[in-house]
Amino acid sequence: MKRIFDFIMLIAGAALIAASFNLFLMPHHLLSGGVSGLSLVTNYLTHWNPSILYFAYNLPLIIWGWFVLGKRFIGYSLLSVVATTYFISVFPVEAVANEPLLSAVFGGTLVGIGSGISLRVGGSSGGFDIIGSIVTRYRDFSISNILVGMNAAVIVTHGYLSNEWELALYSMVSIFTTGKVIGTIYINHYKVTVFIITRNKEALINKLLVLPHGVTVIKTTGAFTDIEKDMLMTVTTRYELTELKRVIRENDPKAFVNIVETAGVIGNFRRPKNR
Repeated sequence: MKRIFDFIMLIAGAALIAASFNLFLMPHHLLSGGVSGLSLVTNYLTHWNPSILYFAYNLPLIIWGWFVLGKRFIGYSLLSVVATTYFISVFPVEAVANEPLLSAVFGGTLVGIGSGISLRVGGSSGGFDIIGSIVTRYRDFSISNILVGMNAAVIVTHGYLSNEWELALYSMVSIFTTGKVIGTIYINHYKVTVFIITRNKEALINKLLVLPHGVTVIKTTGAFTDIEKDMLMTVTTRYELTELKRVIRENDPKAFVNIVETAGVIGNFRRPKNR
């Protein structure tokens, strides 16, 4: 059932990305950045089919991601790319808004929602999302910031080659909007520290160690009750916090839990898989 839901969300995200291209960006010769931006640049210069270009540019990145990110992630990404390619070919290229600025904002918003949905269910919309996912696997960077940086490079290159800096600046608005929306939907980068004061240490630890983060045990004593308890400390992401709360409720509903925002982490945030 979960996989069917994921497939539906991936296809819905692909439809939003394709709608952004055909209804907002392409009619005004705006770019969305990334592989889609490269496809649109090539289309503007050569008039080749953008759906074919989009798939062709994605193919080598999908192969690379297959070996680095795993079959499930790339399988989901491939479904998104194929669905986006299909929707681009069937949706009409027709401007919904006459103002380029409105098209840039709403086009970027749709791309951000579509890409964010794909990342949220464990895949991607292909292209630079795959590169960003590879980078964030080894470095603690925000994927939305990585995408904005790479996409900006595409926009600047297009502005330089075409000398259409006004359209390039509108396109920058689009990719900035996309990055902000992705950062809002895909919250894996945002971290929190969870302190759990419990009398049921062993049961909680056994469940918490199934999650990909370490747990530190600290002996504590209540100042008022003078009762000794254990405090478990772990750092997790906002996205994984829901699962962590469920584990705590099921194993020690009387536990005292304090959740605080974490500015940054130095060291191993994720435990090695072979442990």
